[in-house]
Amino acid sequence: MLKGAAGLAAGLGALAFAGDKAFLPDRRNSAGPNHLPDIQFDIAARIGTARTFGDGAGEVLAQLPPVHTMFVTATLHHTHERRPGARLAEALDEIEAAYRFAADGILMFVSYGLPYFKRLPRGLVADMMPRLRADHSRWALEEAVPGPTDVSPSNPGISKETFNIPVQIERNDILITIRTDNAGHLRDVLAWLSGSNSLRGRRVRSPALFDGLATITSSRAQFVQIGLPARIATTVGVPYADRISPNSPMWMGFLDQQVDGSGPAAICTFAGNASARITTAKRGDYFDTGSIQHLSHVIEDLEQFYLGQQTYLERVQYMFRSNPPPSYGFKDQFAAGGGPACLDNHFKGVLDARDNARGTHRMGHLCALQRSSRSADGTAMHIRMDGPGLDDMDVFNRNLAPKLQFTIFVPTAEFFRTMRVNQASLDLAEQNDIKPVNNGLERFITATRRQNFLVPPRRHRAFPLAELG
Repeated sequence: MLKGAAGLAAGLGALAFAGDKAFLPDRRNSAGPNHLPDIQFDIAARIGTARTFGDGAGEVLAQLPPVHTMFVTATLHHTHERRPGARLAEALDEIEAAYRFAADGILMFVSYGLPYFKRLPRGLVADMMPRLRADHSRWALEEAVPGPTDVSPSNPGISKETFNIPVQIERNDILITIRTDNAGHLRDVLAWLSGSNSLRGRRVRSPALFDGLATITSSRAQFVQIGLPARIATTVGVPYADRISPNSPMWMGFLDQQVDGSGPAAICTFAGNASARITTAKRGDYFDTGSIQHLSHVIEDLEQFYLGQQTYLERVQYMFRSNPPPSYGFKDQFAAGGGPACLDNHFKGVLDARDNARGTHRMGHLCALQRSSRSADGTAMHIRMDGPGLDDMDVFNRNLAPKLQFTIFVPTAEFFRTMRVNQASLDLAEQNDIKPVNNGLERFITATRRQNFLVPPRRHRAFPLAELG
């Protein structure tokens, strides 16, 4: 079914690292309502209730996502016939008939890049595309741009110590995101889409959906579970394995899935909610409950992060805020993370980053992000669904490297661009004489790929607007 299905090999290979080391979590109350959400990514009710986590320095309320996620990107060959849209809809319905829409089943959503919309009549897209309320000449969907600390010709003064790799802005038509706790479910669905004619043990004819229509360009596997990065690092044998916290689901040693760190799904949509609406979309519009999904591929320089001179106290200041830091760590600042992983990410206002920069000349990643990530009433206006990966994509020597498979849902592309600029906070760094080594996490991360996608409402998830063109 999928031309270029060999493109799945990379993702499936990366999935193998986590598949044997992960366990099936207890997902109580994860069924959700009977009707499926029109906001494709509104899965909070489908992954179980939030839980309190703690490891010696307080407690945080977090909702851990599905353990496994696969991001599959593809380019289309044509969109002029209507039947492919119906075939995609039928294929998605078939998967959701076999697996319930929940973490212990299959959670699946489909997004589309600007190249897809450029294949459609421009007048049609212009009529239907939500625009910025602040500037009606701009669309909610715009292409991604290099971040301020990405390696790029547009940033001539930026370089990275280890992974000095220029970022590329990808040109994919379609992004398929598949999430589940069960690696076997994920393999089964991918095999069926690839032509196995078997779905959950039943003979079901695979759809000829992408036969001659699309080519897979990449597959990227992500895993999120407490202690899983540390277990995988030990198995792979990296030199910093004993420094990763066994209480963290992330490579950098902290619990990053806190409930108050993400907004409700509705605020991330074009139509917004009572707290914020920043596009021209209204309820009932074609793309009303749609959103922007940004996808990045990020290499994390963990050798520099863990084996450099940074103590736990410095790492926690780079991650959260510098004054006051959320924890000073343990006496041994290096073993098993050097301090607690479960630290509350308090929102202290949009001036928190400025005050930290002035007081300590050291930036925190999360307080910088919060310069523009919330509405006037303090509600977060994004939902992150990112997590660790391990593969050789874009690594010059083809060795395995720890990754952050980063994806986020926001109401407009401009909203994310502004967040990324504020996350880097080069303005505050210049104003307060902050050296690059003290500017948050920027020197430890290299984004090698970026692209923005429009995730349409569920009712239009199969080749949106094609039926009107």
